[in-house]
Amino acid sequence: MRVSCLQENLAKGLSIVARAVATRSTLPVLGNILLATDQGRLKLSATNLEIGITCWVGAKVEEDGATTVPARTFVDLVSALPAERMDILLNVRTQTLNVKCGRFENNVRGIDATEFPIIPTADDAKAIRIDSQVLRTMISQVVFAAATDESRPILTGVLAKFDNDKVTLAASDGFRLAVRTAPLLEPIPQPISVIIPARALAELGRISGDQENPITINITPSKSQVLFHLDTVELVSQLIDGNFPDYNQIIPKKKETRTVVGTAELLKACKAANVFARESANIIKLSIEPGTELAPGHVTVQATSAETGDNVGETDATVDGAAVQIAFNVKYLIDFLSVANVAQVALDTTTASSPGKFTPVGDDSFLCVVMPMHLGNR
Repeated sequence: MRVSCLQENLAKGLSIVARAVATRSTLPVLGNILLATDQGRLKLSATNLEIGITCWVGAKVEEDGATTVPARTFVDLVSALPAERMDILLNVRTQTLNVKCGRFENNVRGIDATEFPIIPTADDAKAIRIDSQVLRTMISQVVFAAATDESRPILTGVLAKFDNDKVTLAASDGFRLAVRTAPLLEPIPQPISVIIPARALAELGRISGDQENPITINITPSKSQVLFHLDTVELVSQLIDGNFPDYNQIIPKKKETRTVVGTAELLKACKAANVFARESANIIKLSIEPGTELAPGHVTVQATSAETGDNVGETDATVDGAAVQIAFNVKYLIDFLSVANVAQVALDTTTASSPGKFTPVGDDSFLCVVMPMHLGNR
């Protein structure tokens, strides 16, 4: 293999694939990144057998070939080199990669490419197409609600339901639920439902930041893997096997009080309350009061810590219904408000012990249900 490319292009490609490198594995090759020539470009691949990421970098290919190099060594090396042309030459017999850049010359010992797992590639014939910006927004508005502990593997995933010309993403960790719907660019012939690991979607959101063209999604016939195809990147992920809980049962169907409040104001109040709430199980109390002829309605946000003190913040609100006091985990509210992307949000409540439903005002495609916390004697 004899290849030339720009240091900045290679560094960017390595930063994309490096997140899929296995940190702990009995297979040494999974700690490596695959470098291979592919139709006049340099292909970089990494996998931990759960997620695989492939990125193509523009290059001048003089001789085809492939090898794998230790991820951390190679990423750190390329980052440290000057922003100039890099000349890469593989000694096949010793599996040593000679890397020249400017006045630097380096030799990196690798492992034969034949030991690297095969990463599937996308089949455009059966692709689901979605706008890249829409998918990025959907991911940011859902993945935060997925569970991070492995005690219930199903909840570490995001349910993806594709039906005709619509896609729905839903995630829940047992204490909150986030659901987002969006249109597909074209209808699909038959409905399909899969559970995608939240980590894979978070990675997709990260690597698709510069993507403007639509993203295509392929689900293998066995429903064991999902592939996301971008302009110069492909991400493949194992799917989670099992049945996702029926989230529609969690969404409150009625409300006693509807509170409309400024997103930025409530977020600021929650962040201030979090300074004290983090010392006391993240509990904050919302006191919702309807307006009178003389004063507007308001929401009071309170947090108390026996060790560090207390906080009270107030923000104006339009309240339709009876006054209510309800406690929530402040982190859950901050997560929702940070991705609501609208000027105002609505909170529907029934009782202090019933879930609260948060929705962006004027956008019925996104909702978040949060279970209340027990107030006790607070």
